[in-house]
Amino acid sequence: MFTRKSLWLCSLFSAAFVSAAQEGPGLGVQATPAQIAAWDISIAPDGEGLPAGSGTVVDGEVLYLAQCVACHGFEGSGNPNNQLVGGHGSLSGPRPVKTVGSYWPYATTVFDYTRRAMPYAYSNSLTDDQVYSVTAYLLFLNGIIDKEDVMDANTLPQVEMPNRDNFVLAYPENPDW
Repeated sequence: MFTRKSLWLCSLFSAAFVSAAQEGPGLGVQATPAQIAAWDISIAPDGEGLPAGSGTVVDGEVLYLAQCVACHGFEGSGNPNNQLVGGHGSLSGPRPVKTVGSYWPYATTVFDYTRRAMPYAYSNSLTDDQVYSVTAYLLFLNGIIDKEDVMDANTLPQVEMPNRDNFVLAYPENPDW
């Protein structure tokens, strides 16, 4: 049974806890506008936000061999990390292989992820031309574009990914928003 004194003590401790929680742990520093702008690089599925520049399959292969093969294997075969090529027709089976060619819904998302997160140890270090080139190479390896195709802000959003129509938007467009 609670007494007035025990309720008062509980209230006191609760107030101290809430006060400490609102102050936070005091970790980190405030990001500057320049730091935020450097990472404000999202690309929409329709290509909005794609930067200037372009890349080819041939240039992408050279860059892939220098920057990506150690983690993703020759021609995107995997080992030690994620496989990037193949897996076509496997998504409905008991062991789906989720690759750029079998799973990703938009080529622009491949560009966005590569630019933002690769190479793993040096994320956001590739130039826009290099990201277009690596993206072109991965699309080529998956049989989605031809070796002569050039990827840029106009051509990349036009690429039709094999699994594009098999995704359901978590937040469908609402005209009232």
